[in-house]
Amino acid sequence: MTTPGEKLAESLEILKKLQDQGIIAIKTSALSRVHRERLIENKFLKEVMKGWYLSVSTDEEQGDSTSWYASYWQFCAEYLADRYGDSYCISADQSLQLHTGDHTVPHQLIIRSLAGPNGITPLPNKTSLVTMKSSLPQAAEIQIIGGLRILTLPSALIHCTPSMFDKKATDARTGLAMIRNASEVLGLLLDGGHSTIAGRLAGAFRNIGQEKIADEIMKTMQAAGYDVRETDPFENKTPIALSSRERSPYVNRIKLMWHEMRDIVITHFPKAPGLPKDHKRYMKLVEEIYVTDAYHSLSIERYRVTAELIERVKSGGWDSKNNAEDKRQRDAMAARGYWQATQKVWGSIKKILDGANAGEIADTDHGDWYRELFAPSVTAGILKASDLAGYRNGQVYIGQSKHVPLNQDAVRDAMPVFFELLQNEKEASVRAVLGHFIFVFIHPYMDGNGRMGRFLMNVMLASGGYPWTVVPVEERKTYMNALEKASAGSDIQLFAKFIAYLVKEGLAGTPIATIEK
Repeated sequence: MTTPGEKLAESLEILKKLQDQGIIAIKTSALSRVHRERLIENKFLKEVMKGWYLSVSTDEEQGDSTSWYASYWQFCAEYLADRYGDSYCISADQSLQLHTGDHTVPHQLIIRSLAGPNGITPLPNKTSLVTMKSSLPQAAEIQIIGGLRILTLPSALIHCTPSMFDKKATDARTGLAMIRNASEVLGLLLDGGHSTIAGRLAGAFRNIGQEKIADEIMKTMQAAGYDVRETDPFENKTPIALSSRERSPYVNRIKLMWHEMRDIVITHFPKAPGLPKDHKRYMKLVEEIYVTDAYHSLSIERYRVTAELIERVKSGGWDSKNNAEDKRQRDAMAARGYWQATQKVWGSIKKILDGANAGEIADTDHGDWYRELFAPSVTAGILKASDLAGYRNGQVYIGQSKHVPLNQDAVRDAMPVFFELLQNEKEASVRAVLGHFIFVFIHPYMDGNGRMGRFLMNVMLASGGYPWTVVPVEERKTYMNALEKASAGSDIQLFAKFIAYLVKEGLAGTPIATIEK
């Protein structure tokens, strides 16, 4: 008689074949009723909508949104292709966002289609598809990216709503900067007789410093007999010079985010004390808080670490070679790695206290922090040696977050400009808050990004004479919500206030007991 385990294994083989074909959105017809019900019962499959399912991790808890957010774009691409074929396209606004590297999972994905009636299709975690029955643009104005039919960048800029230049200014400016010549938009403007839009785009290009493109649009439209009046759709002037030579949208996006957020950080942060004169005393205070910092930083990442284990690692009492229990214990590896990485971070702080540029030191040294963070796990065979090679070579997702970190190629575009911004930033508070936030926004590593971001934050705090600041595990929800609001909503205020509160309350200094509940 076939055992329950053998029956489940049979169903898993069917599911694996679908996954091997790259299928994310699983239709009812792809699985027999028996296999489908068995996989649902054993939590390998969950229903997304009637007739459609998604493969999930068995350890995912009820209400966990991670698998949905990680699969969202591919699921939508497969579902829409099956439902509408080539008779749909994503809205102009959301097409523009995708072109400019904003892959945040939207509350509503709006599509235009000839095939279906107007309507809303509910999806998991309060997301939905909104279908608007309407004619589609010419085929030349549509391209396929990630399996989704979206408008080309010029078409998206022309057909997006005016509110994009206000509510999504970073996306709009990033998209405009990707246009290298007025001819990319002029053909569509002329053929469509878009005189009002032409005036708006001319003003938008002039706002970002692209005077030549703006002038070309105005002169050509007027020469064709259109009455064009130039208007600037943005509320404010572009805060920085944008490069039109950048092929990657992420360089300009990161620059814009930094400069649009920095004033908010400065508003909420206490004034920097300045580099301490007594370097030894400053380092002594940093070293004294190590156990507290390690406990909270590792606990935030869901490692089960005790203060006793941290003390044993610090004192040299932990032995991965002769103690079999230590060798098997993932948490011990994390604790050992944190201790080794901290030594490197302290070395970086000492260089900064001696007058070195904080951004340059972080750029040069952060690879050492990362290697030490995971070296014990490699030594123990938990990770491969290649895991220490550097920035990730695959996509990564953040648990419960609508924010989708940059793809692996974009990481290599974004990291150099990130460290350039750190090097050139005059305010230590901005280096600390935006240094941490944008580092985890990019998410350059497969693992350890949160710990690395907090190391970076404290190195930058030290560059202004601020104390080493612990993010207490009791405040994990507030901390993660603040990062999510900044990542998915482009609102840095909550995160800036949160870090400023920790610094002002002295959680890294005298009242350590406050966070050691």
